Amino acid sequence: MDSYGEKSPGPSRDVEPPAGRGPAPVAGMYSVVVPFYNEEAVVEKLVDKLREVMDRIGRPYELVLVSDGSRDRTGEILDAIARSDRRVVYLELNRNFGQTTALQAGFDYARGDVIIAMDGDLQHDPDEIPLFIRKIDEGFDIASGWRVQRQDHLLMRRLPSRVANWLLAKASGVDVHDFGTTFKAYRREVLQDVRLYGDMHRFVPAACARLGARICEVPISNPPRQSGKSNYGIGRMFHVALDIITTRFITGYLTRPLHFFGKWGVIAGLVGSGILGYGFVRKVIQWDSFQLMREHGPLMAVGFMLVITATLFIATGLTGELLMRIYFEATRARTYAVRRIVRSGESRSGR
Repeated sequence: MDSYGEKSPGPSRDVEPPAGRGPAPVAGMYSVVVPFYNEEAVVEKLVDKLREVMDRIGRPYELVLVSDGSRDRTGEILDAIARSDRRVVYLELNRNFGQTTALQAGFDYARGDVIIAMDGDLQHDPDEIPLFIRKIDEGFDIASGWRVQRQDHLLMRRLPSRVANWLLAKASGVDVHDFGTTFKAYRREVLQDVRLYGDMHRFVPAACARLGARICEVPISNPPRQSGKSNYGIGRMFHVALDIITTRFITGYLTRPLHFFGKWGVIAGLVGSGILGYGFVRKVIQWDSFQLMREHGPLMAVGFMLVITATLFIATGLTGELLMRIYFEATRARTYAVRRIVRSGESRSGR
């Protein structure tokens, strides 16, 4: 989803935000969420293919199509499709917010028990959707696509991506080979406590794994891009490095930020205190003959800096603890997920 013309006419559905966290779910329905950005060349072809595949599955479904501030005829085409087909929901965003935000908008308006996300540039094959549904029916909460045989440039795309995915898997503790692909299927309930910001769409498996979501991978094809050009390359490695830190924090320390910052604060504090203690003892023992700052000035400066840094780390951790409590209490987001409830001999799933 990397390609962007004229602003389309108004959307065919009410643009008021859904009440609460979204419209009422429809049992047994599938929702296919597709963000578009200047994909006029492939929109109709993709939608026709999605209809064909979903009709073949034979279950109720809807297509939630999001125009992420497209400036070509993408919005106009999507508007016409939505007006002619009640199974299509078209969302037009005011400007280009980015892929993650467009996906979040689609998730907010989706009504299905199972939500399938994919790109709008035909690099994801709709014929592979039944593979994802099969894994969800087997009991998995998330089925994540895995581009086993990628068609991208080896040095500019494939090698950096392989390294980044390996590091993300190690940082998150989630054994996924391909974090970058949008092609995934989710049970609706696993998305209820996840809000997407920045580039977080690739972290959804990691964020959900924190609550015990069962995740599997589905090998998928990676056909050549049919529209636009990719904005992802080796230049994004800096962003990936920050993503790895974000992933590690979300999966390991979201509910206990003081443990993350406090650990480094204690280490810095101990080292700094040891340096300053050494200087103090030397000065006391050799009060008249030992010139502390002349002989160990740089070392003492390092000691002072480490103590100050330790104080800042611990203060940041305490601030994070307060913000975390405000967030969970204000939003009522849960720090747990219930797989099953048994009461009086009856059993039902729940989250």
